[in-house]
Amino acid sequence: MEKNKLQHLNITTDTLFDDIRNIIEQGRRQAYAAAGQAAIMTYWNVGRRIVEEEQQGESRAAYGSKLIPALAYRLSVEYGSGYGKRNLAYYRKFYLEFNNLEILHTHVQNLSWSHIRRLLSVSNIQAREWYMKAAAENMWSFKELERNISTQYYERRLAKQLGNRTLPMPQPEHIDPLEYIKNPMVAEFMGFQQDTKFSESELEQALIDNLEKFIMELGRGFAFVERQQHIVTDTTDFYIDLVFYNFKMKRFVIFELKTHKLTHQDIGQLDMYVRMYDDLMKEEEDNPTIGVLLCTDTDDTIAKYSVLHGNEQLFAAKYMAYMPTEEELARVIEQQKRFFLEQHGMEE
Repeated sequence: MEKNKLQHLNITTDTLFDDIRNIIEQGRRQAYAAAGQAAIMTYWNVGRRIVEEEQQGESRAAYGSKLIPALAYRLSVEYGSGYGKRNLAYYRKFYLEFNNLEILHTHVQNLSWSHIRRLLSVSNIQAREWYMKAAAENMWSFKELERNISTQYYERRLAKQLGNRTLPMPQPEHIDPLEYIKNPMVAEFMGFQQDTKFSESELEQALIDNLEKFIMELGRGFAFVERQQHIVTDTTDFYIDLVFYNFKMKRFVIFELKTHKLTHQDIGQLDMYVRMYDDLMKEEEDNPTIGVLLCTDTDDTIAKYSVLHGNEQLFAAKYMAYMPTEEELARVIEQQKRFFLEQHGMEE
């Protein structure tokens, strides 16, 4: 009897211990997050006060050049290196770049100071605000934000490449697929060196082996469904390379992988797969399936004269199996933008 009581007490104690530990850990996380938010707002207010003081001087540039070193000397003695010259300059820039306090309050809850400092390096105002919003809403880690900025995620979105032009999409009340498809796609995580030769099966295996990173590159809302999904018709068996479902768009997205430049045969095959998937696999509540063909390069002639032209369910994207330089990537983005606009009969 005593043994049973002891066992029961141990079980109760273990459960109680786990519950209290979870409460403490949750409280610590909340306290850490709150402290991080408080620190960010402190830095913003420090920057605001510096800018206000500078603007009172007769010569802002000369006054500002002396103000920060003088402040840093006194503040760092009392509060440490966090208030040295370099950091005070960051706080000043933080206020100048993000002086809309309402926007800042909306997104700062999921961001750290490291996030903010990385965002300050983005010179394009629209891009910076987009990255801030996306990082906060999707709870990007600093590493994710770093990669997305360095690979020009914002500029690679087809929605950005479309610019101010309007493009009718099926079921426009739903989230725009152009926000989720990028061209080019940067896939350095596969581990291939530049100019490495590999087969389609090796390409597929590399993406599967790095599925988490591939989904990160794809973006928000993607979930993996199946590899080499078997579709059976009355006469033939078909195998689709990779199938995903996007919960934000509420639609399947199928990927076909090619280790060569885009051909009209590739587009014809993808078109058939998308039609089959809509007919045989899509549920009534799902939006129309999207097909994306990943290839080593695109072709403006095929964009203009194949079934790709004007099609809102078919897309082709160049993939880069290595990390390009910033300048190289910018050139490729412009090239792929022309390809995309050609597909939809639009001019620069």
